[in-house]
Amino acid sequence: MSIELGSKLEGKVTGITHFGAFVLLPGGVTGLVHISEIADSYVKDINEHLKVNDTVVVKVLNVDKDGKIGLSIRQAIDKPAVPEGSSQRGDRPDRSFDRERNLRGDRGSRDRSRSSHKSFEEKMNKFLKESEDRLLALKRSESKRGGRGGRRG
Repeated sequence: MSIELGSKLEGKVTGITHFGAFVLLPGGVTGLVHISEIADSYVKDINEHLKVNDTVVVKVLNVDKDGKIGLSIRQAIDKPAVPEGSSQRGDRPDRSFDRERNLRGDRGSRDRSRSSHKSFEEKMNKFLKESEDRLLALKRSESKRGGRGGRRG
């Protein structure tokens, strides 16, 4: 049986390393599921998700000329289509805009509407000033803490 790009196959986990898991595929060939392709969430320890001799469904991501096969468990799982306009994180609304606005200190739509009418040069000047202020504050804090280039005894 030839291994085709994009095909979904069933295999058996034969080995686990800190960077991924080796899966024996039909036909006696082995492929690697990289740690980033095991689950949709962050995987710190592969052993929490897989064990040797587990049967898994994998999707073939790539087949190198030298015979190395890249596999994915997370892409082999069929996910329901996400309706347009909804968040992929379930029913939680996307709060990234609010978070960014709070970090910048914006307080309301009044500030947003005013900033959207600024010219590019005004926005760039404001950015440069804020950036210089942040760098100056960082340099001050490094000198107080004995950051890079501090005295050694």
